[in-house]
Amino acid sequence: MYNSKGRYALMAVFTVAALVCLFYAQYQLASFAGFLFGFILWSHFRHSSVLLASKYFKNGDHERAEELLNEVPNADRLAKNRRGYYEFMRANIALKKEDYAAAEFHFQIASRFPLGGKNDKAFVMIHLANLALRKKDKVRSNAYLEKAKELAVTPKAQEIIIKIEKEVNSL
Repeated sequence: MYNSKGRYALMAVFTVAALVCLFYAQYQLASFAGFLFGFILWSHFRHSSVLLASKYFKNGDHERAEELLNEVPNADRLAKNRRGYYEFMRANIALKKEDYAAAEFHFQIASRFPLGGKNDKAFVMIHLANLALRKKDKVRSNAYLEKAKELAVTPKAQEIIIKIEKEVNSL
């Protein structure tokens, strides 16, 4: 759970350790340091700073979360379980900034990846339905709501779905 600078520092430490071990002919320790360097490099591309960003996101510090999400070198390389959270946080941050096109884009991507559970996926569909409603697209909004109904587990999610359905029917 490091940011990019922390990972780069660890990679530098393991590189120096490997070189020192090679200088003293400690090949097993050098290979272990090389393995740790490779693990940190792999972690940088597959997990990046998403977990750390989610910590700030849950605490309501969206600016810091966005900074950490900007450190992700390539979102396509993230592990499946990290990519869903990455896109979900990106979408919610875009909603806060009232950038609805970006929010819809990121929610669309988040809907394709696993999230915490059915209810989390239901909230993605609810957001997509709400964004479609904002565009007055009744067909897409209904389609998202039907999918959200299948996934919604909590009373709060079901209540939101009913409210959006009423608004869609009033169009």
